[in-house]
Amino acid sequence: MIDLQRDGAVFVLRYDQGENRFAPEFLDAVDGALDEVERAEGPRALVTTGTGKFYSNGLDLDWLGANGDRFEEYLGRVHALYARLLSLPLPTVAAVNGHAFAGGAMLALAHDFAVMRTGRGYFCLPEVDLGMSFTPGMSALIQARLSPAVAHEAMITGRRYTAEDALAAGIVQRTAPEEEVLPAASGLAASLAGKQGEIVRRIRAGMYGPALGALRGPALG
Repeated sequence: MIDLQRDGAVFVLRYDQGENRFAPEFLDAVDGALDEVERAEGPRALVTTGTGKFYSNGLDLDWLGANGDRFEEYLGRVHALYARLLSLPLPTVAAVNGHAFAGGAMLALAHDFAVMRTGRGYFCLPEVDLGMSFTPGMSALIQARLSPAVAHEAMITGRRYTAEDALAAGIVQRTAPEEEVLPAASGLAASLAGKQGEIVRRIRAGMYGPALGALRGPALG
């Protein structure tokens, strides 16, 4: 389901469950891996990535269809993952190896930086085309991490951004061919690993306080 490896100061957390949707078991596994990263000593940074053509497609709609009575509880867990990434006492980089849709796109936005694969895969917030709205926490996260014009376009139109589009829009900070995405993200993470983790966390708390408050508040507002 997931794999966590450490190479020097860089932890690489690889999602390996098909479309990497947020099943409860997936969320449990990611939380366990982040516990291990937080317990580690010395300089460190985190890279997350997927496998094949998917980074993550977000919410597990099949699970939700069978567990509709747990919808708000489930959204709270997803919000908690975003908030935890924003609060980690270490730099984070998303190596977007393929499609990052909906909740998976927001997962990438919860990182400090993102490197996106060229040639295949999209960043997309398709909720408008799925007949879904954004929770207050999700809206706050997206608007905190993207410029107002880009957030508006992404949320209202459901545009599919290629890597080149995403770079031009400021959604990601770098692009690379498939085989270079993870090395590029790991190199960026390594360059940041020496930053004081607690200071990084405090700076983010100051920058994204309203978004963190919304993510930690009632899931449905």
